Amino acid sequence: MTTPNDPERDWDAALVDLTGDAQDNPGADPDTTTAVLDGPDRPRRVDSPEAQRSDVVSLDMFRTAERRPIVPAWAKSKAEFLAATRWVAKHYAHVTGYHALRSPKYAGRLAVRAPRGVARTIRGAGRWASDAEGHPVRLAAVRREDADEYLKLSRQRDDRVRARTIILAASVVLGVAGAVVFWAMAPTSARIVAVAVATAIMGAVGAPADRPLLDTVTSMRHAPKLTSDMVTHALSVLGIAGVTQALAKNPKAIDFPSPIQREAGAGWRAEVDLPPGVTVSEVADRREKLAAALSRPLGCVWPEGNAEVHPGRLVLFVADEDMSRSKAKPWPLLKSGVVDLFEPVPFGVDARGRLVEVTLMFASGIMGAIPRMGKTFSLRLVLLAACLDPRTELHAYDLKGTGDFSALEPVAHRYRAGDDDDDIAYALADMRELRAEMRRRTKVIRDLPRDVCPENKVTGELASKKSLGLHPIVLGVDECQRWFEHPEHGKEFTEICEDLVRRGPATGVNVWFATQRPDSKSLPTGISSNAALRFCLKVMGQVENDMVLGTSAYRNGIRATMFSRRDRGIGYLAGEGDDPQIVRSAYIDGPAAEIIVARARAMKDKAGTLTGHALGADTDVTTAPSYSLLADILAVVPATEAKVWGETVAARLAELRPDAYPWAGMEPADRANALSAALKPWRSAVPTRQVWGTDPTTNKGANRKGIHRADIEAAYAESNQTGKP
Repeated sequence: MTTPNDPERDWDAALVDLTGDAQDNPGADPDTTTAVLDGPDRPRRVDSPEAQRSDVVSLDMFRTAERRPIVPAWAKSKAEFLAATRWVAKHYAHVTGYHALRSPKYAGRLAVRAPRGVARTIRGAGRWASDAEGHPVRLAAVRREDADEYLKLSRQRDDRVRARTIILAASVVLGVAGAVVFWAMAPTSARIVAVAVATAIMGAVGAPADRPLLDTVTSMRHAPKLTSDMVTHALSVLGIAGVTQALAKNPKAIDFPSPIQREAGAGWRAEVDLPPGVTVSEVADRREKLAAALSRPLGCVWPEGNAEVHPGRLVLFVADEDMSRSKAKPWPLLKSGVVDLFEPVPFGVDARGRLVEVTLMFASGIMGAIPRMGKTFSLRLVLLAACLDPRTELHAYDLKGTGDFSALEPVAHRYRAGDDDDDIAYALADMRELRAEMRRRTKVIRDLPRDVCPENKVTGELASKKSLGLHPIVLGVDECQRWFEHPEHGKEFTEICEDLVRRGPATGVNVWFATQRPDSKSLPTGISSNAALRFCLKVMGQVENDMVLGTSAYRNGIRATMFSRRDRGIGYLAGEGDDPQIVRSAYIDGPAAEIIVARARAMKDKAGTLTGHALGADTDVTTAPSYSLLADILAVVPATEAKVWGETVAARLAELRPDAYPWAGMEPADRANALSAALKPWRSAVPTRQVWGTDPTTNKGANRKGIHRADIEAAYAESNQTGKP
């Protein structure tokens, strides 16, 4: 059935018109007609071999052309090559075992079919000896009443039958004699083999044409080939005004810059240039209608944009299997393997079934989704990968409180489930520790020789040196909005976590936050704008989409709103490659997670890297603040000092409480900045001012960053009323 914009129909009509003119006008120049038919305006299907050949070839075209790799991508990737090899071996091992188990059944079929095979053999030999194949030719001569030809054919038949009869009789005599001799002289085992072979041969000869001997091992589901006509027709029924109007004026308004190709053995990939003014986002919003128009399951149709070309370049992948219902591939680290966080680790598969990896070091990450879409399981997967590196110090917080991270408890340096007051106090103390640890690391890295740390960041070699204390630290927080929206400690949580996201990756501190309500309150912009890795499962609107995937992602056609409720664990992964990609994260249930953690604990125990909560040593974490920053400042700044430099206050605080204020080894300017950061929750009440003072080392006066004691007194009085420390 053709559609109004079917190029085949237009070409057929043009051909009829041209040939009709030639017939109606005998004087028409046939060369002219041929030139029109073979000219450059002749319609060509984009998925035809002809369309893949260029009419004009130039060096400029080769310079800008994209070269297809000599070695396919799956063969260059060790992980994908091994996965393909394992699949082939497993498949043929299954086929062999399947047929081996049914071999008695196949032997019975051959035995039953053998008599029919014997009959067919005898009948075939008789037809051959009687020259039955020439019978239709002789009958034709009789029907034409051609006596000479019939006599010639009859004589030829008599000679052929005579010779064939002699050959057949001799063969039968010799065969029977040989069989009798063999049966008399051959051992029993040879007789059995001979009977089996003869039965198998006769059984194969006697097999019905519609009933094969072997059973089918696999059940194949046929996915139709994707063509340009199918894509054009599907886009035309989406109800997009720009597409409908463009096709009404020009049936070729939808262009295909490259042929539709089979990709990775998992589906079809089409690159489409939409009509002018139509964007990929308009098509992505109608994904369900697009799937219906293509007559494919929703989980098979994945429209994406390629904004690097232009906003109207659509990359449509139509998979053979529904991504949400296809059998999930096992996580490569499920049963064995050790992780190096400085190298990519497996995270899931893309719509084409290819392995997708993420590099956790030097990057912080965020995850967002509506409830029950697999956000927590995806974050737990990241933490499971992290704990398989024996050097990792893991901090896991399940603020939902349901125990989704409980499997990680045996290897966690810090762990809590819930958001009660003691849980918040525990987490706050841990965040203060992490910030202090990050600052210690910056000084260690800064003081290392240039040849040891040329890039001023943690490397795999430095992380393995226990004396430096630069091992990887991974923090994972599920439902992080419970921290940032906390009425009392939310500002401090925000300030510390923003600092960790900005400066932590270079020092080996990596943080991951997940939330079911990605907005500026539950996921502060200081975090969302600095996170390098982002995984966005289904969300409901543009704001949530761009909070996780980045500004303008929605406008560029990267829309996690198109996922359905059935697409659990499927989302856009951004930050790992050049473009965001649709990924299905590996599914690890609770029992499997416990097995992985048990293996990780054994490795950490052997390496001597179990610490903190994993050893039951949580007593060093302050479960409730026993001090007040404002009170401590008033204690170290006497009433006689109305104004004082920040670096001086910080030095006194470090001497008062070294564990709480680890600033003693910092430079004066860094100490002042540390105090300013600690006072950020009271910024409106305690502004940083320029204070005149005398430098004790030079005895010279100078203006430097400082505070007024009166501001501290006012803020402390207010905190006593609100209960804030």
